[in-house]
Amino acid sequence: MSGPQQITILGATGSIGLSTLDVVARHPALYQVFALTGYSRLDELLALCIRHTPQYAVVPDQVVARKLQDDLAAAGLDTRVLVGEGGLCEVAADPRVDAVMAAIVGAAGLRPTLAAVEAGKKVLLANKEALVMSGALFMQAVRQNGAVLLPIDSEHNAIFQCLPGDFARGLGAVGVRRIMLTASGGPFRETPLEQLQNVTPEQACAHPVWSMGRKISVDSATMMNKGLELIEACWLFDARPDQVEVVIHPQSVIHSLVDYVDGSVLAQLGNPDMRTPIANALAWPARVDSGVAPLDLFRIGQLDFQAPDEERFPCLRLARQAAEAGGSAPAMLNAANEVAVAAFLDGRIRYLEIAGIIEEVLDHEPVTAVEGLEAVFAADAKARLLAGQWLERHGR
Repeated sequence: MSGPQQITILGATGSIGLSTLDVVARHPALYQVFALTGYSRLDELLALCIRHTPQYAVVPDQVVARKLQDDLAAAGLDTRVLVGEGGLCEVAADPRVDAVMAAIVGAAGLRPTLAAVEAGKKVLLANKEALVMSGALFMQAVRQNGAVLLPIDSEHNAIFQCLPGDFARGLGAVGVRRIMLTASGGPFRETPLEQLQNVTPEQACAHPVWSMGRKISVDSATMMNKGLELIEACWLFDARPDQVEVVIHPQSVIHSLVDYVDGSVLAQLGNPDMRTPIANALAWPARVDSGVAPLDLFRIGQLDFQAPDEERFPCLRLARQAAEAGGSAPAMLNAANEVAVAAFLDGRIRYLEIAGIIEEVLDHEPVTAVEGLEAVFAADAKARLLAGQWLERHGR
C-alpha cells in the first residue's frame, strides 16, 4: 500500500473516537484521517477537524452543517460537510477509505457500519449494537464482501489475540472449550442490594476503572454491556451462548481468556486503556506503539475473580436469554435497553426499573425470524414502542 491508510472515524467525539485519533496522530506516516463524524459535541468536532484536516465531516442536519462549513472555511479548511445517515454511509463506503472505525453508540451505528462492510473495508468494530441487532445478516455481509472485521471492545480484542489465526474453522476445530469474558463489575459490584433502588445517574456513571460515555457507563453498571458483549462474542467467534462465560475481574487487567481442551488458558493482559485494542486493530497483523504505559504487575500485586450474581445483575440474565432465543430477541433487548437507560439518565425512572422495562418488553413480544434488515428495524421499533408505553403507563 502506497501512502498512509485513509481512516474514517464514525463517532469521532466519543471516547473511542478520541482514543483512535490519539493513536493515529502518533503514526502520521501510517494513518491519515479521511472523515470525522459527530452528533452532539459539534464544537469539539470543529476542533478535531482543524487539528486533523479530514476531507469530510458528517453532522446530523443541514442547519448544523451550514454552520460547521462556515466555521471550517473561516479556519482555512476545505473539508466538505455531509449530513445525516446518508453522509455517514458515504464516508464509510468511499472507495478511497482503507479502514473504518465504527464507534457510533447504539442502533444508530448499524447502517453506516454495514455500509463499510458491504464496501469490503477493514472495519474496526466498537459499535457492538450493530452486531447484536443483526448478527447473522451482518456476518453474512462480512463474508460475501470480503470485509475484514476486527473487534475493538477490549474483551473481544483480547479473545481475538488469544485465538489461533484459523479460528474461523470453528472453536471445536481449533481446540477451544470456552471463551471467558471478563467484567469489572462496575460501581455497584459490592453495593448492598437494598441500596440499588436509590442510586443516581451520577453514581452509575462513576465507573471505577474505565472512562466512558454516560450510556455505556450505565450499561456497565447493570452489566447489560457484558450481556451485549456475550451476544457479540457468539457472532464474532461462531460460539454458542453456553460456550461464553462471564467472569468478574475488578482490576480489569486481564481483558478476556480462552480455555482450550488441553487445559491451557490463554489470557491477554494490559492496562485498562482503549488505545491498546485500537492500535492492535489498526496495525493488524503488525504492532505499533499505542501510547499506553507498560503493565506493572508488581504494582498490581494480585488479580481477583468471582462469578456474577444475576440477582444483582438481572440484565446479564436477560441478555443471555436473548442470545439463546436468537431471531428478533437481541434487537429488542438492545432497543428496550436504550430507551430505559435514556429514561434513567433523564431522571424519569429508578435504576432497578431498567431491567424491569427490558424484561416486560421481551415477555410481551414473541421472538420472530430476522431475514432482512427491515425485520431488524421493525423489531427495534416495536421494542421502543413497548418501552415507551411502559413509561407512559407509569407516568414517566
